[in-house]
Amino acid sequence: MVQFIQQLINGLSIGSVYALIAVGFSLVYSIMNFSNFAHGGVVMLGAYFGFFYMANLDVPFIPAFALTVATTAVVAIVVERVAYRSLRYRRAPFLYFIISAMGVSIFLENIVIATVGPAFRTYPQVFAPVPFQIGELSIGRIDLMMFVISAVFLVFLVFLLDYTKIGKAIQATAHNPKGSALMGINVDRIVLTVFVLGGLFAGMAGMLFGMRYTVFPQIGFITNKAFIGAVFGGLGSVQGAVIGSLLLGIIETLVAGYISSQYRDLVAFALLILVLIFRPTGLMGKITEDKA
Repeated sequence: MVQFIQQLINGLSIGSVYALIAVGFSLVYSIMNFSNFAHGGVVMLGAYFGFFYMANLDVPFIPAFALTVATTAVVAIVVERVAYRSLRYRRAPFLYFIISAMGVSIFLENIVIATVGPAFRTYPQVFAPVPFQIGELSIGRIDLMMFVISAVFLVFLVFLLDYTKIGKAIQATAHNPKGSALMGINVDRIVLTVFVLGGLFAGMAGMLFGMRYTVFPQIGFITNKAFIGAVFGGLGSVQGAVIGSLLLGIIETLVAGYISSQYRDLVAFALLILVLIFRPTGLMGKITEDKA
């Protein structure tokens, strides 16, 4: 029983980081109806920016965290303006958006390899390596921090969407972009806001994941898992993305703990296939005409 609870704790920790990335996928999908695969490049840059601020500039953790999320928000704005804006104005097919997103992701990864190098980097130690002990349970300090930070900002996002004017505008645009524009909502500004939010959460996830493990150019692969969590919960649903990501994190850690860590990715992608076959809308997603 102790081992099971331990695996649940570990799963919630990694699942919370998946959730930070997945909500970015869901927000963009809800407005633009395509999956922003360039999100992985922004997550990767978040890990590198956080490392640069803390290791090279000796910035303490909290200011470095704030600087990182601000920087990745700017990166997300640039990505939207350069890669997607002209396509939106020309009403290009969704396939063009996906191709552009993949191109941006490959570009960001390779520019980091060319300028910074492919070497693995380790964050300076922020928290003591000694875990908290609750009976026989062991909770790593950084794992607890990952869960708490993720939970706080995810709750903030839900509050923003449900109880603020900009949140209502995002929901209205997601429901009917043309109707929202006719009602006076600036759709272009809403798209930009969604990308800013996605960039903020991508920066958080990248820095937290980099601190937990190491920083390297392919660290953006974690977005594959977050995408599975978003599909599992339902693309276009923020709450679904959070629930799906947490469940995915728990499933992965249970598989690693009770079977083998070699089967983590196998089970995750098998879950994606099963969801697409039997429930393509996910747990909380909505039926749409186009899914990309």
